[in-house]
Amino acid sequence: MTLAAMLLRTFWRKADAARDKGRAVPNGVEWETDIPYGSLPAQQCLDVYRPRAAAGCILPVIVNVHGGGWVYGDKELYRFYAMSLAEQGFAVVNFTYRLAPRYRHPAQLEDLNAVIRWTLENAEAKGFDRSRIFLVGDSAGAQLAALYTGLCTVPVRPDAFSALPIPEHFAPRALALNCGSYQLTGNRPFLDLNWWLLYDLLGPRARKQAKTISPLEYVTVAYPPVFLMTANRDFLRRQAPLMRRRLTECGVRCEYRMYGTEERPLGHVFHCNLNLPEAVLCNWEECAFFGSL
Repeated sequence: MTLAAMLLRTFWRKADAARDKGRAVPNGVEWETDIPYGSLPAQQCLDVYRPRAAAGCILPVIVNVHGGGWVYGDKELYRFYAMSLAEQGFAVVNFTYRLAPRYRHPAQLEDLNAVIRWTLENAEAKGFDRSRIFLVGDSAGAQLAALYTGLCTVPVRPDAFSALPIPEHFAPRALALNCGSYQLTGNRPFLDLNWWLLYDLLGPRARKQAKTISPLEYVTVAYPPVFLMTANRDFLRRQAPLMRRRLTECGVRCEYRMYGTEERPLGHVFHCNLNLPEAVLCNWEECAFFGSL
């Protein structure tokens, strides 16, 4: 593991713990936890959250793909955020996936695919609406969600992903991409943090393979609707306009938001901090977008 990844794991974990300190499980949410979806229960497990008032109902589903630069994060750090989505009338599947560098690409994509298969196979038992499965991802999770959606919808899947067993005819109904990275390149300065995270994800192949995992390469006219957002102090804010332009070129519906003002600046993945009114608004707008489809 690179030094950059070790430092980020330490810094982000402290920040996330402070963000959620004192927060409790909402009374209106029921949940199942630590359901295995793969052969490594510690790394391949998921939670399901549902609004308590909708017991016995068939609900649309949000699958949450957490961020963390591919080297950090788990479902526990997204529990309260994901539960806030469930409060708005959705069943939410919140999962942990294998992290780089111990598990390099395509492990993370394989795990997302396994979760989608689990969701489809358990739809009847869990009260999921198979026709209304949405993806939400932030930061590296947005890259994974956007790439996976592209692979579900391209006319011919590239050879590098031909062995990924995507369920036949599946594509998410829509997706929300939050503060993500969509155009990846191995031609980065030596001191660029993103370069070192890509190295942890791809290893020595990083310079040659970065483009192959860039979601922009897989957006076509068949891509589903997208809610795309960033923030005025997001260090990845220049990535969102690139995705917006590509979606527009392909005639794909895109709702774009830039949150934050000079008076109230907002940073990377601010939407996970439920103490912020802007986060509550952003998450409500994304759920309303899904509800309109």
